Amino acid sequence: MKFTFKYFKSDLLSGMVVFLVALPLCLGIAVASGAPPFAGVICGVIAGIVVGLLSGSNVSVSGPAAGLIAIVLVAITDLGYEPFLVAVLIAGLIQLTLGFAKAGTISSYFPTSVIEGMLVAIGIIIIKKEIPHAIGYDKAHEGDWFALEAGTESGFFTELINSINYAHVGAILITLISIAILISFNKIPFLKKIKAIPGALIVVIVGIILNEVFKSTGSKLAISQDHLVTLPTASNFSEFIGQFTTPDFSAFTNAKVWIVGFTIAIVASIETLLCLEAGDKMDPMKRYSSANTELRAQGVGNILSGLIGGLPMTSVIVRTSANVNAGAKTKLSAIAHGVFLLLSVLLIPGLLNKIPMACLAAILIMIGWKLANPKVFAHMWHTGKHQFIPFIITVVAVVFTDLLKGVGIGLVAGIIFILRGNMKHAYFFKKEKHHAGETIHIDLAQEVSFLNKAAIKQTLAHLPENSKLVIDAANTIYIDYDVLELIRDFLNFGSKDKNITVTLLNFKKEYKMEDAELVHSEVN
Repeated sequence: MKFTFKYFKSDLLSGMVVFLVALPLCLGIAVASGAPPFAGVICGVIAGIVVGLLSGSNVSVSGPAAGLIAIVLVAITDLGYEPFLVAVLIAGLIQLTLGFAKAGTISSYFPTSVIEGMLVAIGIIIIKKEIPHAIGYDKAHEGDWFALEAGTESGFFTELINSINYAHVGAILITLISIAILISFNKIPFLKKIKAIPGALIVVIVGIILNEVFKSTGSKLAISQDHLVTLPTASNFSEFIGQFTTPDFSAFTNAKVWIVGFTIAIVASIETLLCLEAGDKMDPMKRYSSANTELRAQGVGNILSGLIGGLPMTSVIVRTSANVNAGAKTKLSAIAHGVFLLLSVLLIPGLLNKIPMACLAAILIMIGWKLANPKVFAHMWHTGKHQFIPFIITVVAVVFTDLLKGVGIGLVAGIIFILRGNMKHAYFFKKEKHHAGETIHIDLAQEVSFLNKAAIKQTLAHLPENSKLVIDAANTIYIDYDVLELIRDFLNFGSKDKNITVTLLNFKKEYKMEDAELVHSEVN
């Protein structure tokens, strides 16, 4: 979908919700990375406005990433902050090169089972990490998702016990009220129809008012500043400008800086591509995102962030899921969230510093629940063992390791199952140039796996408008679930956008894609 203001209202409101989620994450990830808190805000603003404008996705939202915390922390400690910014600049240049080299096509090879498993795992991790914040124990930095590993001094159960021991009644009360408000906005028909005010904004307003009432009455329920949002403040414009940092360009000759830059580029690019696929999966309009465009956008974003003192960025699943759940339709929502971040720093830092962390924890817990809903497990179970087993392996691996390791383990499991089904038969797919009004025939081969997904996806994406498409499965013995889903999404959504008539022939009953002809009338 091209950039449009058609969904301005819904995109603006979803941008507001993402802003509320992103604000503490920007600050928390910066602190956890050993960087100035303002560096996280710089990254968030650039990621929202610049990357949002250049992005290849309609729903993906970028920002400082939890997956880079360990790399950034070690790099800043070893190099210093100004030389580290050169590494961020180098990472951006590498990503820009990867984008122009069309390296983003690798994203099409992530199977659905792994992507679904990653989303569920992220949901579980969010809930796990936000429980301490929800009850008033804010020792752990917001957004440091993988810091609490079992068996360590700061393991989850240790953290949970500590949080219970230091639980704050006021924080718990605000959390429960916040969750009740969010559930009401999702369940009560009257509130569901209210599109002008997002539930997350109501949660924040109610949380601020309640805590101010507690303070004014001298109640023990009052939440201290330690458990509120802490946004850097500047008394004048000179102080604001003073929070920016420029890189030490002499570090370009330091080999360690180049190693860090290359590492950031690779990790950030993989996380971005994973999030891009996840965003497409969550997008209710089932649109295709350009991975190469996204890599170029991320590259530009990291170059700018490195030049003015910001952290490296990636596309972020937490922000993206919040964006989709809030009703975003176009990239305008991502841009809006960046604008809100910028305005908040400039105009109302004092007001934002009154927001209880418990409110934001409640918002994130609800996002986590939507990602890890038991219905997802049931759905994947019904898709069969070839989908469910890699899915559940990915969930467990991500929860107990980290994002990239977990996805890698899940990907290996998915490949094993696919290779078992592709040992006997090869697949051949011919892609040609076609013109509007022509009839295009796609004859599927004997074995169609997710390894063929990229070729089919690209062909469908480049079909001309007002054409006719015939997909024939007469010779097919096996079609992977990912490819079936891709065809189904194109049948229901992609073909409609281009006014393409689609005819399905000879699909087996178990595929639940009966022979049919779908004709779309052109909408003016």
